[in-house]
Amino acid sequence: MPIALNETHDPQRRSFVESANVPGCDFPIQNLPFCAFLPAQAQPQRVGVAIGDQIVDVPAAADSFDGLAAEAARACGAPFLNSLMSMGPPAWSALRLGLSRGLAAENAGSSRLQSCLVPMAQANMRMPFALRNFTDFFASIFHASNAGRMFRPDNPLMPNYKYVPVAYHSRASSVRISGTPVKRPNGQRKGANEAAPSFGPSRHLDFELELGAVVGSATELGRSLPVGHAAEHIFGYCLLNDWSARDIQAWESQPLGPFLGKNFGTTISPWVVTAEALAPFHTTAYARPEGDPAPLPYLDDAGDRATGGLAMTLEAYLSTETMRRNGIAPHRLTQTSFALMYWTWAQMIAHHTSNGCNLEIGDLIGSGTVSGPEKSSWGSLLELTARGAEPIALPGGEKRGFIEDGDEIVFRGFCEKPGHARIGFGECRAVILPAG
Repeated sequence: MPIALNETHDPQRRSFVESANVPGCDFPIQNLPFCAFLPAQAQPQRVGVAIGDQIVDVPAAADSFDGLAAEAARACGAPFLNSLMSMGPPAWSALRLGLSRGLAAENAGSSRLQSCLVPMAQANMRMPFALRNFTDFFASIFHASNAGRMFRPDNPLMPNYKYVPVAYHSRASSVRISGTPVKRPNGQRKGANEAAPSFGPSRHLDFELELGAVVGSATELGRSLPVGHAAEHIFGYCLLNDWSARDIQAWESQPLGPFLGKNFGTTISPWVVTAEALAPFHTTAYARPEGDPAPLPYLDDAGDRATGGLAMTLEAYLSTETMRRNGIAPHRLTQTSFALMYWTWAQMIAHHTSNGCNLEIGDLIGSGTVSGPEKSSWGSLLELTARGAEPIALPGGEKRGFIEDGDEIVFRGFCEKPGHARIGFGECRAVILPAG
């Protein structure tokens, strides 16, 4: 069921935190994304909410609220979002409403939230939720076709792709928060002209531009979710970089799929934008081309076809050590739209549970690389550089086929449409360090 719009979505609402009212701000009062942070003082980690360039220390503000909102705010005294998420959607919504009212401009002189603000510049961002499991999907038909075409030119898509939301289980232990460096992985790799594989640092390190969904409501083992209610189990979304060692991946993936080429590192943004904040930006699901099979009944729902899409823009940037040293801004590699995904979040989650697999609070679900039909909208260097054969020219004269040591990859994302406030996701960034 779609989330109903309410006063928290009012585009006319302004905050007494002036930075939240600046056009183009990622964190206006209509957003209020959650995070986990340490204040400048050595206090325990707790949950916060972004507003402009400030963070609301939510548990410190608990006395500002009443009823369920107050209970939810007190739950934010835990180190991670899991305690809040375990309270369920009514508590999430009640806290969002209380924060929206308390941060409104008309309460500038009376709101007790003013004393609970921490400048982002003075906060140490942490993993926002205690991560339980990590599943990564392959939901963009454009990415699947582009990648498949490099290995199977005459038959790029596997025969199951249009029937099954394909995914693999990755490693939760190596997911890290934005800003944490990623070490280049070692592994077996075999070039096309090499007689045998060798072991060493990956020579074809890549990014994958993705959106991550954070599961906020658990399911029982043995229970499957109907597609019409599957998305209700999502608490919110974050940017996600599923780092990929393409040479290791290509050599190891047959016959069981990704392993060491993927599980060495995943980076997520520190901000979890709630599903409620994104309610205005749902759109029709991607229209399957004529001739494509209809989804099997357990993956089909009229409501999901009508509102299962998400109109969100995603961007990836690259900055080399030389660019940073010379003050050159990061170079945008791609801009793409999540509305073009072949499979919806509801379909992914319904399929995930269709065999009785249970969801746990704090599970992370990746969308897979978000790519569109044009080269300018492809979400990985594998696609953008044709496996490194067509390097990208960067400002300052450098070129890149794949990521080199010292390079920094930065993701940004936002939702916007007329009549609604722009909702941003902040940044997801990491620098690549040499292999150990």
